[in-house]
Amino acid sequence: MLTGDDTISAIATAIGEGGIGIVRVSGSKAVAIADKLFIGRTGKRVADIMSHQVVFGDIVDPASDETVDEAILIIMRAPRSYTREDVVEIHCHGGPVPLKKILDLTLMLGARLAEPGEFTKRAFLNGRLDLAQAEAVIDIIRSKTDASLKTAVGNLSGRLSAEIKHLRHDILRMIAQLEAAIDFPEEDIEEAAATDVAELIIKAKAEIDKLLATAQTGRILREGLATVIIGKPNVGKSSLLNALLREKRAIVTDIPGTTRDIIEEYVNIRGIPLKIIDTAGIRETADVVEKIGVERAKELVSQADLILLLLDASMPLSPEDRGVLELLSGRQAIILVNKSDLPPLLDFEELDEIIGSRLVVRISVTQGEGLSELEQTIVDMVYSGQVSQGEAAFVNNVRHADALRHTNQRLEDALATIEAGMPPDCIVVDLRSAWEKLGEITGDTVGEDIIDQIFTQFCIGK
Repeated sequence: MLTGDDTISAIATAIGEGGIGIVRVSGSKAVAIADKLFIGRTGKRVADIMSHQVVFGDIVDPASDETVDEAILIIMRAPRSYTREDVVEIHCHGGPVPLKKILDLTLMLGARLAEPGEFTKRAFLNGRLDLAQAEAVIDIIRSKTDASLKTAVGNLSGRLSAEIKHLRHDILRMIAQLEAAIDFPEEDIEEAAATDVAELIIKAKAEIDKLLATAQTGRILREGLATVIIGKPNVGKSSLLNALLREKRAIVTDIPGTTRDIIEEYVNIRGIPLKIIDTAGIRETADVVEKIGVERAKELVSQADLILLLLDASMPLSPEDRGVLELLSGRQAIILVNKSDLPPLLDFEELDEIIGSRLVVRISVTQGEGLSELEQTIVDMVYSGQVSQGEAAFVNNVRHADALRHTNQRLEDALATIEAGMPPDCIVVDLRSAWEKLGEITGDTVGEDIIDQIFTQFCIGK
């Protein structure tokens, strides 16, 4: 499917002051537009510049002959470009004024302003990327750690797409096997074909289950592990946040109730992005502002992927501690016993009776003790025995995981159809539905409305 004949243009770099800014133009008129704007220092016309050659010169307003800026021009002729169309990139000084002026000139000369993600959308529509690879582009841009970047780059290179295409090929072979049985009923091979296909379906489901097992980890690497620090006042929550961030982000005092608002930061824990939230100390209070903070902290607990609950080793369990521990019901949590460098007064036997098999890590934030163990505990919890993201395909997209779950359900339906002794054409209906669901991941069978929705998440210029 090819895109329309219109030419698009946009600023491809972040708005603001910088050393270099880029205006990107793509489409059939891209070279002609650049030819009217750019004058090379060697005098060579843009139309005569070789593909992928870098040329230095000036951007000149054709209406006034005024020089707008010095620039480097790069022409990437179709199909050897990001969009597989003619693409021109103008690299100028990275200020908002020259960038906007150059963009306006390209629009005046026949381009239109690109929609969000339209360059990547054209790369998809023109067959350079499939939909899963196109979505990986935005994941790369939004990567928060080396691990999330590695996962996104793996998907851009086609690691996940290859797995999906392999599964679709296997299902297509099942369909062909059953259709052969339909076409040659005199051979009496229907029952044998159904038995063979049932075995293949079970193998395909196992592969999908393996991919789905990475979905939670993949989502965390993509979006961050939503982590909430809770505990009673003055137990060391803000000190823990500062220690994990390795900077003084939260105010720390000996006065209980210092933290009243919610503090949210991203922290890199051995490649895992934690969207970590320091909350107000949970206690009964008459202070109106602090009370709002306490209620907000309780709300965040219900939304978190992980709860870090702090207790004070130098104090016996208080009613406030017990109240906080009650919030953990049904939640994934790590119990952190802070101030372990002080004489212990906390009854650990009593604590074990309350928390059962939950993980407990003894730390001293002020002394830096136990923090390495805490980080390793989080890493082990996220990966749950899976291989690292550099060794296999990871499903890091909710849309992909949903399509895989629907595929598994269609395969379950096909197995049930076989067990019920239904004819091969009924089995084919379920298998074809599974094949189409997998195609939604790579974009082979996805609707235009979903494609449009995906690319609106991109920034303009990408």
